[in-house]
Amino acid sequence: MGFILYFLVIAAAMMALSRLLPGFQVDGWVPALLGAVVLGAANAILKPILFVLTLPFTILTLGLFLLVLNALMVWVTALIVPGFSVHGILPALLASMILSVVGMIWKAATKKRKNDD
Repeated sequence: MGFILYFLVIAAAMMALSRLLPGFQVDGWVPALLGAVVLGAANAILKPILFVLTLPFTILTLGLFLLVLNALMVWVTALIVPGFSVHGILPALLASMILSVVGMIWKAATKKRKNDD
């Protein structure tokens, strides 16, 4: 149940971003939900591979290249999901940062404490 709610929150954030961020477009709830799932899969499968391949550059930029990798994952999602598009690197970068913050807030809010029985 937690995964479903997480994807709903990310999809809602994508819908809000499509209204607020020029160059980031989601045509409805179905593309937003599909985009949230594809983005999660891209972050789970593709991002670790790219992280290892670009590790020297990430170290050289003191970790700032990870922002570019996040934006690349949003762009890949836009390529795969119909009705989801990103026009330019700046909207992809801003959207990836905002979606990351939303995800971190959601995970912190729903985190179970180890000492709770």
